[in-house]
Amino acid sequence: MRRSSVHLAVLCLAALLLVAPAFDATSSAGKSNRKRNEEAARKNALLLRDLDWIFGSKPQRGWYLYVPLIKKLIKAKDDPVSPKFASAVASWQEKSGRNPSGVLDDETLYAMIGVWQAARLKDRSVAPPEQLLTAPISDFYDPTRAEELRQVERRTYAAYKRMVAAAVADRSLGLGRTKKGELAADEKFLKIVSAFRSPAYQEKLRRESPNSGTAGLAVNSPHFTGRALDLYVGGDPVDTQDSNRKLQVETRVYQWLVKNAERFGFRPYCYEPWHWEFVR
Repeated sequence: MRRSSVHLAVLCLAALLLVAPAFDATSSAGKSNRKRNEEAARKNALLLRDLDWIFGSKPQRGWYLYVPLIKKLIKAKDDPVSPKFASAVASWQEKSGRNPSGVLDDETLYAMIGVWQAARLKDRSVAPPEQLLTAPISDFYDPTRAEELRQVERRTYAAYKRMVAAAVADRSLGLGRTKKGELAADEKFLKIVSAFRSPAYQEKLRRESPNSGTAGLAVNSPHFTGRALDLYVGGDPVDTQDSNRKLQVETRVYQWLVKNAERFGFRPYCYEPWHWEFVR
């Protein structure tokens, strides 16, 4: 019995000696990650508004306008200047084959933009007439919009109506609704600002806005397909000034779209908070 007890004690000691180094390594790695995340959070606090980068030939400053999209991409809920957010950035960087620094620098931001852009419509062929329908004026932000400018690709319109119904049903958004649970006539949020555009009409818009650049009015626009919708999400409907986009990305409706639009087949154009494309 005594020998057995001694033998058992020796085995336990040996097990502890084997586990201890692994525990120390894990503890050391945990401390290292915490230190990394804290340092990354301090850098992110500066880069949030001060990072210089270019999008569509237009100089940009900071990534604060993209926080809702970034949070969805990296599956984060924390403040963008917190260590937990930095940890989520590091995890995404590692999964993407990049240095997991936790710092949302220009290289990381461009990689994220690449993901968003890759999810957009690839085929931008002009929709044939039989694929389009004319949506009722009640679906549009502008109550005087001409009939020829109210055309939408059929499947896109059906998905849009399903998405709006889901948004109206979410009482946290506070959207005006009818007794039937539909979007109220005087509710502006989520109304369509622009849908199908012919190449001729797009060229007219480009002539009227010569400084829009490639980030704004594209030569080969996804609106040609009838599957791109500009939706009202607040502020000036389609103004790309940073102050206006900041207002838009902070609205509950925009943040709801970021979280939910994909369920209905819609993907965002990151530069324009109002622009959503049906990609199914």
